[in-house]
Amino acid sequence: MFPSTDVGLELVKSKIKTLTEFLDIYLKIANVHTVDFYTEDVWNEFVALPPEAVTSHLLDQQEGSPGVERTGASVWDQSQKLSDVAAYKRVTQDHALPNLGVCTPLDDMRQEMWGDKQKDMFLKTSTFMSSKKSHEVEVMSEVIACIAKYCNIQQVIDIGSGKGYLSSYLSMQYGLTVYGVDSSSTNTSGANERNRKLKRYWKVYQRQIKHLNQDPASEHLEEKPMGDVESFMEIKELIGHGREQESRPENQSGQVQPPVQTPNSVTFLQSETNEENNRDATAQILGPIEDGFNDTENLFLEFLSTDAVDMGSLLRKKKDLDEKEKERRKTVSLEAKAKRIKEANLYSPLTLHVTSGTELQDIISDVKDSMMVGLHTCGDLASDTLRIFMDKPELKAVCSVGCCYHLLSEEFELSDDSKDCCHGPWGFPMSQYLRSSVWHCGRNARMSACLPLERVTVGHGLPSESLFYRAVLQVIIKEHYGNGKTYTTLQRTNSKHVGKIYSKSSSFVDYTRKSVEKLGMDGSKMSDSLIQGYYDRYMPRMKELEAFNLLKVALAPCIEGLILLDRLCYLKEQENVAWSALVQLFDPLKSPRCYAVIGVKK
Repeated sequence: MFPSTDVGLELVKSKIKTLTEFLDIYLKIANVHTVDFYTEDVWNEFVALPPEAVTSHLLDQQEGSPGVERTGASVWDQSQKLSDVAAYKRVTQDHALPNLGVCTPLDDMRQEMWGDKQKDMFLKTSTFMSSKKSHEVEVMSEVIACIAKYCNIQQVIDIGSGKGYLSSYLSMQYGLTVYGVDSSSTNTSGANERNRKLKRYWKVYQRQIKHLNQDPASEHLEEKPMGDVESFMEIKELIGHGREQESRPENQSGQVQPPVQTPNSVTFLQSETNEENNRDATAQILGPIEDGFNDTENLFLEFLSTDAVDMGSLLRKKKDLDEKEKERRKTVSLEAKAKRIKEANLYSPLTLHVTSGTELQDIISDVKDSMMVGLHTCGDLASDTLRIFMDKPELKAVCSVGCCYHLLSEEFELSDDSKDCCHGPWGFPMSQYLRSSVWHCGRNARMSACLPLERVTVGHGLPSESLFYRAVLQVIIKEHYGNGKTYTTLQRTNSKHVGKIYSKSSSFVDYTRKSVEKLGMDGSKMSDSLIQGYYDRYMPRMKELEAFNLLKVALAPCIEGLILLDRLCYLKEQENVAWSALVQLFDPLKSPRCYAVIGVKK
């Protein structure tokens, strides 16, 4: 697809080998469970430095100087304790995904897709989404739309679609048919509600379009924000149409006709637009839309059915023959485009639990060539997305951004929990290359892979107090509710967890009592003063826990890199994949899980 940005299979394998050799030495840090921090005296077992020294070095935003030649050189002392935090920082940076030379830069990909052209955005996502979600949706949807155009695809399946942010934007902005699939009926309901609000947005938008040519003040409209209903109210006052009722129900007669029903109960509103200059007025707001994805002059008209614009009237009122010819050509183009959009431009939220064995017919009755996408699909769902892509001939492309690595199932994990949930296929590893080495991370290491290095580095720290509470609680449990075999049995009990009690607690004493009760233990044997005594004893050592968590944060990009390179390697091992890449789509400060695995079939 994009030969200048392709990364070969052998290079990916070599980087996986480099990472596994590195993590064989350093993964012991990431696999420490914070719960056991004080019961196992973790700091003194792994680190030969004061916590202040570790914290100051790791939070220093100065880049480490390149290079430790050997992954273990000078970092550990003879007792295998961390003795040089500067060397530790350098070597973790060297093995972080951005420094391995296997990612395809987003700017390069954009250049291949669009050249020097820029896409106009007429639908402002910040109106309906948080700044984080807006950033993610705008960037990812542009990439998806470009790949869909290249593959001549109009149908997109959004796996783990949640409340439909990405799905609805792909449909509204790029005219794609989108099936949003989520296992939660609550999320699907939320997606339908959001779709309803978008219809209200378009209703107000269409009303303002109708009056643009009727008042000279409309020339100032482009200076006004078009982001939300409140903005449209301001526009209405500016152009002098305060008498119009903005909140008129959709089913009343007036400016808005009955809704046009599209398949799967997706509704788009149809406006009365008989004014001859309506299209030109629309273009006045939107500006010329660059012909990168759509070949019409105005994306907004794609949301009108063919009979919503009286094209004949437009032509009859033209006096100049040249202008008539221009209008005729525009009309032919618009009619063809409107017909296609009317049939295809929709977003359908569906509730379905998706696995690698899911049939496309379970999602879409009339399966066409499609692209499968996922924005922050959790755990095994990201892996299953890639497997479904490979298994189904109708799927021509995939773009997957995963998250929640701790929820991945590991084929070669040695824990008791993994033995109790034997199944296949596994979430990690996926590639034959990594599976052949029988390599595993471990759940705690995969949990560490989710830590946001960039955010922590700029001062957005981890929730240290809640982690501290849990670690001290573990000391209390060990000393008062079981030792030896009894304690081990308690640790392996999967049916009871402390959960999110911290946010509901007023103090450590309150936290401890609520936790003990939830775990089914007798709290009467401990007084408040006894519990407070544990807090006072360990509070001076809280800085050890904070510093150790920074060591885990520094390793996070390395572990995440291995998981993502394994997925990329899986795609590159397939004979029918023409092009695949690992691309950083998002700003990690806004969205820490920022990498997309992208593939296109031959």
